[in-house]
Amino acid sequence: MFMRRLTLFAVLLAASLHGHGFDLQGHRGARGLTPENTLPSFAQALGIGVTTLELDIAITKDGVLVVTHDRALNPDITRGPDGSFIAAPGPLVSSLTYAELGRYDVGRIQPGTAYARQFDKQKALDGTRIPRLAELFALVRKSGNEKVRFAIETKLSPLAPQDTLAPEAFARAVIAAIREAGMASRSSVLSFDWRTLVVIQREAPEIPTVYLSIQRGASDNIGAGIAEDSPWTAGLRYRDYGSVPKMIKAAGGHTWSAFHLDLTAEKVREAQALGLQVLAWTVNEPARMAALLDMGVDGIVSDRPDLLREEMKRRGMALPAATPVAP
Repeated sequence: MFMRRLTLFAVLLAASLHGHGFDLQGHRGARGLTPENTLPSFAQALGIGVTTLELDIAITKDGVLVVTHDRALNPDITRGPDGSFIAAPGPLVSSLTYAELGRYDVGRIQPGTAYARQFDKQKALDGTRIPRLAELFALVRKSGNEKVRFAIETKLSPLAPQDTLAPEAFARAVIAAIREAGMASRSSVLSFDWRTLVVIQREAPEIPTVYLSIQRGASDNIGAGIAEDSPWTAGLRYRDYGSVPKMIKAAGGHTWSAFHLDLTAEKVREAQALGLQVLAWTVNEPARMAALLDMGVDGIVSDRPDLLREEMKRRGMALPAATPVAP
C-alpha cells in the first residue's frame, strides 16, 4: 500500500510540475475497438473519456487534409468500390482527389492478416470512409467536449519525399487547418520527421510540438549507433548530445513521445528535468501501462483507452470526462 501511494504521489507530482493532468491519449481514436482514424473510432474514444485524440494526417491531390495513418492506402484495412480488399501497394493518398478517396471503405480489417490477429476485438463498420480533419473538429464540437485535445501527426518521410508535400508545405497546411478551426490552443503537432516540427515552432509557436522517437530496428529514426546523420532529426545528431531528450530540448521541443519499450525511469526523469513532458506510445497491455505509470510518464498513448482508464481509476487518478456523441 505504501509503494502504491508513493507511485501515485510521483505521478501527481510530475503532472503538477508540468502544469497539466495525466494525458490519456486514444490512439487513432480507439483502434483496438473501432476502425482506426475514423469518425466512429474518435466517437468511441470520446464516449470512453480521453484527454487527447491522437490522429494522423495525409493530404490529398486536391489539398484536403484527411485523417489516415499511411501515405498509401493500407490493403489490410481498405476495400475498393467493388467491395474487395485492394492489392498491395495501395495508391498514394497524394495521388487521389478527396472525391476519389471517398470511394474506399476502411470499416473492416482483412481477415487472416497480422493486423486482424492483433486487433481481434475491433468491431467492423462497413461503409466507413476516411474523414477530413475538419469533420473530426466538427464531431468534437458536436460532442460538447471543450477540453479534449488533438495530437496531430504529420505523415511524411525523408526517405520517400515523392510521396507527399515537402515538409514546409505540409506543416503550413496543418497550421492553417488548425487555426481556421480555432483549435490552436487545443492542438499539438507530432512527427517522426522532425523537419515539420521545426516549421511549426517557427511559424506557429502557439502550437506545442511533440517529438516522436523509436530506437529499434529498421524503424529507428534517431540513429544513435550509426556514423551517418539520421535524415529524420532535422540535422540534430545523437552523438552531439548523448540522449534523445537533450536533442529535443536543443530543437526547442515541448514533448518527447517515445516508443514505450525504449523508456526507462532514468530517461523519464532526465527528460522531465529538462522541462519536457514524456509520453509513451503505443501501450495496450495493462501490466505495461502500470509499469509506465510507475515510471512517472506524463501520458500514455493507447489503442485501448478503456483499459488505461481502468488502471488510472484503480490508482485513484483523475479521469477525463466522457462525452458520448453519434459519429
